Amino acid sequence: MTSSDAAIRTKLDALAKALRHYHSALLDFAKGEYEFLYGPVDGPYKLYSLVVNDPAFQWLRPVSGLMATLDEVLDAKDKTLTEQNVTDVKFALGLLFSDTDTNFAEFRRGYARAKDDAKVRETEARWRELLNSAQA
Repeated sequence: MTSSDAAIRTKLDALAKALRHYHSALLDFAKGEYEFLYGPVDGPYKLYSLVVNDPAFQWLRPVSGLMATLDEVLDAKDKTLTEQNVTDVKFALGLLFSDTDTNFAEFRRGYARAKDDAKVRETEARWRELLNSAQA
């Protein structure tokens, strides 16, 4: 592993961790919305089933997919990481939040409801800070 690869891997590891916290904040928000309408979610297995199957959680799937892809890239043992990997993550995140990409409109509607939540704001600020510093 080169020092450049190690530095990029460290940046992407930190970004992946920050995105997991962000995803968790979004999930907590979605769970709160669901519980307001339908009552308490009893346990983590019920929540898992809802996330996988219930339309109320559908909007979270693009972030889940991005995190899974990033984890796959980081877990690939024989892959040298480059600045292109950072650029790819930045591009993917840009698509999620871009009004011009209709594929992620449902995510943006959910995000519009969640963005004022303190935990969502805090965790979003963290991954954005890491992404901006990774591009420096």
